[in-house]
Amino acid sequence: MTPFYLALALLLLLSLTAGLWRILRGPTPADRMLAAQLFGTTAVAVLLLLAEATDQAAARDVALVFALLAAVTMVAFVRRGWTARPGEPPDDG
Repeated sequence: MTPFYLALALLLLLSLTAGLWRILRGPTPADRMLAAQLFGTTAVAVLLLLAEATDQAAARDVALVFALLAAVTMVAFVRRGWTARPGEPPDDG
């Protein structure tokens, strides 16, 4: 089963080329942020596959930390980049 996990990890890493293209070409900051979120999600998936293939529990812990960081990053982006609709007062939180 280990070669299967490693092949899946390689496939996920290859899929990041689409995300890299979106980060480089845009067109909006939101598109770039979603592509960065793809990188975080893929990193978690690759780490979990490698942890299962090599039977290393530490990689699972690192994957959990990456998942938390990706979620916090997305919340920070939304809080910073959210704009009020015209005629609506800004939310100063």
